[in-house]
Amino acid sequence: MAVPFAIATLSTGRGTAEVRELPALVVDIDGTPRWRDLSDIAPSVHALLQEWEVVLPRLRGLVEQADTPLEPTSLRPPLNPGQILQAGANYRTHVIDLAVKHAPDRPADEVRAEAAEMMDRRIADGEPYIFIGLPSSVTGPYDDVVLPAYSDRHDWELELAVVIGRSAFQVSRDDALDHVAGYTIANDLTTRDLVFRRDMPEIGSDWFRAKNAPGFTPLGPYLVPAEFLSEHPQVRLDLNGEVMQDESTKDMIFDVATLVSAASRTAVLRPGDLLLTGSPAGNGMAHGRFLRAGDVMTGSITGLGVQRTRVVNP
Repeated sequence: MAVPFAIATLSTGRGTAEVRELPALVVDIDGTPRWRDLSDIAPSVHALLQEWEVVLPRLRGLVEQADTPLEPTSLRPPLNPGQILQAGANYRTHVIDLAVKHAPDRPADEVRAEAAEMMDRRIADGEPYIFIGLPSSVTGPYDDVVLPAYSDRHDWELELAVVIGRSAFQVSRDDALDHVAGYTIANDLTTRDLVFRRDMPEIGSDWFRAKNAPGFTPLGPYLVPAEFLSEHPQVRLDLNGEVMQDESTKDMIFDVATLVSAASRTAVLRPGDLLLTGSPAGNGMAHGRFLRAGDVMTGSITGLGVQRTRVVNP
């Protein structure tokens, strides 16, 4: 088996006139990471992904050349994504918990049973719920995030994010994973009181306003090739050192292959596109606790590294 490695985007020369971003190969991401500049191969991670099938074997041969110690604060988002697609309501326990919170006047057991029955129907129909995000919401894995002043109900949602490495259109579930370059971590922040339009209740969800503020998608720190991801990684988010989310991707309603296939039925997926796979149980809505200035979120997914995000007031 190949030696595990990851791809990152590093910012070098900060505080000087020579600031630039470059793609890097990183090894030992959970220990003492070391890196090797990849700008001799491509100018950016996005460019690497355009020729992923050709580039990947070459990267495997460069692992021994990663010998420069990595300063974590130099990490930027691992890529600047093209399209961002997002799967909603894709973890069983998460959906049940939210259903109960949205119906406080009804018996919890009754609401849970209805939500479970609804998800069983969704699985039988085989149709994930997918919507669109904006690349302008992406920020780095260690950047501060400014909480917009128009609400005090900003929430966390840590997610496994799929990075497309080969164009896909109307691909089958069996072939879908052949189009995946790798995976990264995304925290899909959400302003809860903007999810539903009170002035137009018949419209339903307003994901544009609820999820796309600047910095509302902390991404990274790494893009890890698909071959190095364990079958059911653990998705965990701590808030100020207290565990809020801690769930295996086994709780997904639709797996990665199903999501990629479903998204490709409508849209052409291109190398460098991002597909968020949904968030497990344990967000702020379920805990009755939303983000406040000074909070620090620490997000990790098995084998993908750790991101730390401090939230601040405007």
